[in-house]
Amino acid sequence: MKIIRIMVYQLDMPLSEPYYLSGGRLKFEKLDSTFVRIDTDAGISGWGEGCPWGHTYLPAHGPGIRAGIETLAPFLIGEDPRSLNHINRVMDVQLPGHPYVKSPIDMACWDILGQASGMPLWQLMGGHEAAAVLVNSSISTGSPEEMIARIEKAAAKGYTVHSAKVGGTDIGLDIARIDAISAALPEGHKVTFDVNRAWQPAVAIEVLNSTSARDWVEQPCETLDQCAHVATRVSNPIMLDECMHTFSDHLEAWKRGACEGVKVKPNRVGGLTKALQIRDFGVSVGWQMHIEDLGGSALADTAAIHLAASTPEANRLASWLCHYHLSVDPVPGQGARNDQGVAVPPSLSGLGVAPDPDQFGPAVATYETRA
Repeated sequence: MKIIRIMVYQLDMPLSEPYYLSGGRLKFEKLDSTFVRIDTDAGISGWGEGCPWGHTYLPAHGPGIRAGIETLAPFLIGEDPRSLNHINRVMDVQLPGHPYVKSPIDMACWDILGQASGMPLWQLMGGHEAAAVLVNSSISTGSPEEMIARIEKAAAKGYTVHSAKVGGTDIGLDIARIDAISAALPEGHKVTFDVNRAWQPAVAIEVLNSTSARDWVEQPCETLDQCAHVATRVSNPIMLDECMHTFSDHLEAWKRGACEGVKVKPNRVGGLTKALQIRDFGVSVGWQMHIEDLGGSALADTAAIHLAASTPEANRLASWLCHYHLSVDPVPGQGARNDQGVAVPPSLSGLGVAPDPDQFGPAVATYETRA
């Protein structure tokens, strides 16, 4: 089987309402998503999606994905998409770094492998069933009262796990947010306080030692060094996210005892292949993990839910579904969706999501075998 064509589509996806994080210093109103279709000489096509959460959240942006694919495509035409490790080596040689560029290509290759083998991705990734994965809400920064109201609204939709965005320059307000949310949390619900790297180490230590909450705290500071420093001085379990880009970052975090868990996001680490490697390492060292993507439609969300569903329950925390924040749905009725706080991956072969290209309009680029 050989790749004969790579087609690239672009879609602006507005959020249903503005979203604030990192103490309100970052605001997002729409996402720039890139959809990739890979066609093969066997008549099987696979789909992938790359959608950074804006261009201020991480060193990634939508136009960069499409520019990177233009660089990579000539080296992928003629390769067997089922040879996932080889495909990733080709991409890493031809374009060092830029993992967010490679993720939609890798995802589409997984989709092809699954269809060719007649197996859903969750099974290819080691799962024994299409497990129901807890879905966590994502609670935008606001006053304590506003954030509690958003949690109550999410709870009415079945969510029992919440990610509350805190962090900023007002130390007293962050303490008030954390204490108020912890006190108001419905019985049986859990919360992670996500700082999105907004605090300086001293602020993180002051805030976390001034509140009685002992819930997960995610990415309190910018760097791994800073987060490791904080982890030894607070009682909260630490979850790392934005500073974890490579397998080496995860290995270093474990060696330093910098966290009790991580977020595994395929688009950030370079695709499902590398996310699977990190997931297996996390299982081996006893981490608990949120497995989800950076952003995107139900296509990207579903790929991450496949990986989450194949993860042992003891190591699997909740996953976030970005598509519930969008005002558009380019794959209506397909993929993993929230059903009273859980999502189940499809049991169709491959990814189990097959977009209609007409939803995207004309391809912005096509790369193919030339006669």
